[in-house]
Amino acid sequence: MGRSGHACSVLGSLLLLLLLLGPAAAQKGSTWKTLSGDAPAVIAKGGFSGLFPDSSDPAYSFAASNQDSAQWCDVRLTKDGVGICLPDIKMDNCTTISDLFPKGKKTYLVNGVSTTGWFSVDYNSIDLTNVTLLRAILSRTNRFDGSFTLVQVEVALSQYKAPAWLNVQHDSFYSQFNLSMRSYILSMSKQYTVDYISSPEVSFLKSLVGRVGRKTKLVLRFLDEGLVEPSTNQTYGSILKNLSSIKTFASGILVPKHYIWPVTADNYLQPSTSVVDDAHKAGLEIYAADFANDFALSYNYSYDPLAEYLGFIDNGAFCVDGLLTDFPITPLEAIGCFSNLNNTKADHGAPLVISHNGASGDYPDCTDLAYQKAVQDGADVIDCDVQVTKDGIPICMSSIDLMDVTTVASSQFASQAGVISDIKAVAGVYTFNLTWEDIANNLKPMISNPFGQISLSRNPRNRNAGKFMRLSDFLAFAKGKKLSGIMITVEHASFMAEKLGFGVVDAVIKAVDDSGYSKQSAQKVMIQSTNSSTLVKFKQLAKYNLVYKIDEVVKDAAPSSLADIKKFADAASVSIKSVYPESSNFLINQTNPLVKSLQSAGLPVYVYLLMNEFFSQPYDFFSDATSQINALVHKGGEGGGVDGLITDFPGTAHRYKLNSCRNMGDKTPYYMLPPQRGGLVGVIQDKAALPPAMAPEPVLTVSDVAEPPLPPHFMVLLRPDPARTPTRAQVREGNPSVLFGSARCSEGVWLGWLAGAGVVGVRFPASPPGGCSRRLLRALAEQNTGKKRKQNSVVIHLVCDDGRTGVVRRRRLRRIPDRRSWFVGLSDGDAADAAERFSERWPTDLVVGNHDCRDYTNGLVEVLTGQKRVLDALRSAGRQ
Repeated sequence: MGRSGHACSVLGSLLLLLLLLGPAAAQKGSTWKTLSGDAPAVIAKGGFSGLFPDSSDPAYSFAASNQDSAQWCDVRLTKDGVGICLPDIKMDNCTTISDLFPKGKKTYLVNGVSTTGWFSVDYNSIDLTNVTLLRAILSRTNRFDGSFTLVQVEVALSQYKAPAWLNVQHDSFYSQFNLSMRSYILSMSKQYTVDYISSPEVSFLKSLVGRVGRKTKLVLRFLDEGLVEPSTNQTYGSILKNLSSIKTFASGILVPKHYIWPVTADNYLQPSTSVVDDAHKAGLEIYAADFANDFALSYNYSYDPLAEYLGFIDNGAFCVDGLLTDFPITPLEAIGCFSNLNNTKADHGAPLVISHNGASGDYPDCTDLAYQKAVQDGADVIDCDVQVTKDGIPICMSSIDLMDVTTVASSQFASQAGVISDIKAVAGVYTFNLTWEDIANNLKPMISNPFGQISLSRNPRNRNAGKFMRLSDFLAFAKGKKLSGIMITVEHASFMAEKLGFGVVDAVIKAVDDSGYSKQSAQKVMIQSTNSSTLVKFKQLAKYNLVYKIDEVVKDAAPSSLADIKKFADAASVSIKSVYPESSNFLINQTNPLVKSLQSAGLPVYVYLLMNEFFSQPYDFFSDATSQINALVHKGGEGGGVDGLITDFPGTAHRYKLNSCRNMGDKTPYYMLPPQRGGLVGVIQDKAALPPAMAPEPVLTVSDVAEPPLPPHFMVLLRPDPARTPTRAQVREGNPSVLFGSARCSEGVWLGWLAGAGVVGVRFPASPPGGCSRRLLRALAEQNTGKKRKQNSVVIHLVCDDGRTGVVRRRRLRRIPDRRSWFVGLSDGDAADAAERFSERWPTDLVVGNHDCRDYTNGLVEVLTGQKRVLDALRSAGRQ
């Protein structure tokens, strides 16, 4: 028993993984609300037990790298009186002893409770030489199981150069076997420096008073309030009410964290108690226990363990004197770099914090509450993933399938579910199946739960909170906020154009223009897409900041693909796995040049998708979202060097930008350096436990980037402006040029007419949501082939929306599009005058959505060409 023969190489890997955690307190002045005024202590429970088996050699070696972090050892005694560090009195819960001694199961009374298992008191220390440690919490990695032998208390005190904390949990149990825990602890305290001794038994601590060194702190450990302390027969809740009596035999208390911040039955914080202040008033230090980054935190912390630690040390009201944790690196960050920050400070510098569907880790995607939270949390850019409704309204929705993000599955629209293979292989109810009113009035948003299968649910009290947002609502909301910009994500543009007749690019440009963004420079407009064809179209029509999203894991981009991307994009977004390759949640020893290649081409790089949930991070980041962010942003060495972060939790990323350890150069504390790639894998001793080797990642090529142009769409975009109503004279301006009017009929068919220079046309679109068939369009286009077109015509758009006359807009066309109009005949005389006279006699005034436009268009064509019932004939032809 003792340190493994492989210990030296293990320690070498650990020192490469994290050379020195460094003194946290040195980063701050003496401004703490602890009893002493010094920075809180960090106590590593069983070493770095969040990564390695509790009380194992690598756990202690890793945690001991920081000499200000105390090492916790749960002391157990063997049959021959040797002390070992072990987290559970039942050895079968944390070791392989049941495999080596299958008949060793016994039943004993432990604090009056009958307990069955394998116990250290039944074995001499030499019997335990080949017993190895297992993870005590099954949700953690099993790749270190069975690799490390037990650590004796004497080894822990002599070889790990860090403050020592010995915890004695069951003194009365060992006395049943004529083993004196008191004598053993006193012996160790005389041979070695023991900084802390804790126990939940009052009588045991009293027996040590005056017999240990003056610098050794005695700490009463509190268990749950309702449990009975064996030597006084009082509950711990009762003892807590008389703290002054504790001062007679102890210098401090160790309490479960819920003593300080209680939580409700559904895991939300309640107001803090007065226990910290009460302890300090009694002259007692108070330490908080039960911290682990991979435990289910209160929902108030948004799965951010650093936020939880700050709640105990930097809340403006009180500060505990120490934190007992399985992950000592995170409280070191909190103490050394993230306390006493001005969280309201606006900082739009690098890295750019870009929300992902708003603060979607706290509220349902793309809702007003998610966007409000993102702004409140300090996002630099908020985003909208654009989809289209049945009535052609662009909305913000994180998925085109309403089944993913709304309550449509339990609504009256569930029967509309169907498979559209162009989008996904399973049935869905799509945004374009329902009108905006259908969605806004009948459905509720539904919060995303990417790890719901392992019970990591997001903010259940607000799972259906918030209101849906149209793109116009989003733009109006963002415009007045302290943001550096907005990001609009456009996907499925080709599908929308070809199958829905909807030009999403045009719709986005129109919405942005209508919102006034084109007339301001305070906020930049960013457009993101995985499709180069979409970004090419935007580049042709508007001046936005275009972001190419690389939606596959690649290690680099070929020079030719970089040149191609540079033609249509101003930045790129890449996946985390392209920056930090991993296998089975372990970083592999590989550095991809992708980020540097993109940046060398002049393309800033944003990384997606960051989440706070520990399950989303490789083990090398210590189940800590802040550690992952730090690694992704860090320039040089093992860092990712990215320029921006796309995240479900913008508050975590914004806080990182404010930390006091940035830009410290060579003085940066080591716990704020990125981990060595592949360093943690190097600690795995069992070759059979190594993560599988990864296939080489591809290089992004031109063929991956290049796409055919977006197909044409045929839905006319209305541009209403009730403040500007054109006069008849304005309509006639440009005569005898071509006059083009458009309207949308109540049945969903878009109509247009061309009048002027003797040419008249009726325009039909591809089938818009709820509209007519593409088969008709093809028939019309075929009939139109070969017809002459008027070149260089001036086209005046006269449009109407909801009964309001729109803005007359004029633009010069090189030719009338072959695929967008159908030749129906010639007009004798001035077509514009004839059209105007006809309009003056028509009572409907092209009221859109309230009247059927067929008679108007039939009548107009008859006036201009003499042909009757043109639309009826066209429809009949389309049905054949």
